[in-house]
Amino acid sequence: MNKKQKFYVVWAGENPGIYESWEACKKEVFHYDGARYKSFESLTDAQQAFNDGYELYYKKNPAQNKMAPQNAANAGEPILESLSVDAAWNTVTKVMEYRGVHTRTKEVWFHKGPFPGASNNIGEFLALVHGLALLKQRNLQIPIYSDSVTAMAWVRAKKHKSIILPTEENAAIFDLLNRAEYWLRTNTYCTPIYKWNTPVWGEIPADFGRK
Repeated sequence: MNKKQKFYVVWAGENPGIYESWEACKKEVFHYDGARYKSFESLTDAQQAFNDGYELYYKKNPAQNKMAPQNAANAGEPILESLSVDAAWNTVTKVMEYRGVHTRTKEVWFHKGPFPGASNNIGEFLALVHGLALLKQRNLQIPIYSDSVTAMAWVRAKKHKSIILPTEENAAIFDLLNRAEYWLRTNTYCTPIYKWNTPVWGEIPADFGRK
């Protein structure tokens, strides 16, 4: 079955206009600060939206505001040649595990745990740092997707902010956290980290499917 044609309006990008493929659109917005764009099902709708401009389009279509894209990784289609990371945490047992998978093939590239005495945020953070280290080790120039804003913020700060206290039971977790923070402090990387757009794309490919 042929994939339905989409049209991509770029209101703010390297070259504003209408593009007939996500790849063409992505080139115009991927590294453009403040890019504004959206996909449409028909050329007529795309032309009307482009002529209206970004502000007028969303004023006419207020229900679409919550879907307004923030960057090239959060709209259109995900970059399939990428690494997706996620964690699973049992609210009763407090046991956590995390993994990273190739976004397109779902091949598991790493899987760690289970670890007792942890939290979901800790798992998301460790998964993200593990992914960064793995991609650097393999010299792979691909982005990472995470569905955790908290983990992404911790990575930017190069430090976790969990309220979980160290115990004898979770000593392995705090060893991993110390190693992750050390790696962030002593390494540089160019890997883009993007927020997985769950409302549009569904669960992240690394999801454990236990919800």
